[in-house]
Amino acid sequence: MRLLFVCLGNICRSPTAEAVMIALVAQRGLSEEITCDSAGTSGWHVGEQADARMRRHAEARGYCLTSRSRQVRPADFAEFDYLVAMDDSNCEDLRGLERADGYNDRIVKMTDYCRNYQVDAIPDPYYGGSAGFERVIDLLEDACTGLLDTITRSDSQA
Repeated sequence: MRLLFVCLGNICRSPTAEAVMIALVAQRGLSEEITCDSAGTSGWHVGEQADARMRRHAEARGYCLTSRSRQVRPADFAEFDYLVAMDDSNCEDLRGLERADGYNDRIVKMTDYCRNYQVDAIPDPYYGGSAGFERVIDLLEDACTGLLDTITRSDSQA
């Protein structure tokens, strides 16, 4: 199972989702079965590390953001089982990038897997303060747990 987490610039939300999911997958002993990556719909930050503020907040919770920003590639639609968008705009951008190869069903929204929060999007914390970064991590911990439960339940029923 391959998961690609997607936001706009791939420096805040999606690399954090990647790190949270990697940690959850490792805790459940599924690292051999589930791999994670992240990307952005834009190329603004290609090659950059995650935002320093996001790294700091994530590290305080035990998550290490090591990926470098990259842009979504056409091949990602075939290579990943799920392309997990952080908000409706990211979903629309992904659908626009998907070249009618029949992979639209692989595009899902992160918040559809939230269990404890009723939200429509993982908000972009880039222009906000510390509380915004903490909120993003709270939401991603919830949604990643829900996504992992869904995936493992689906796999066990197959």
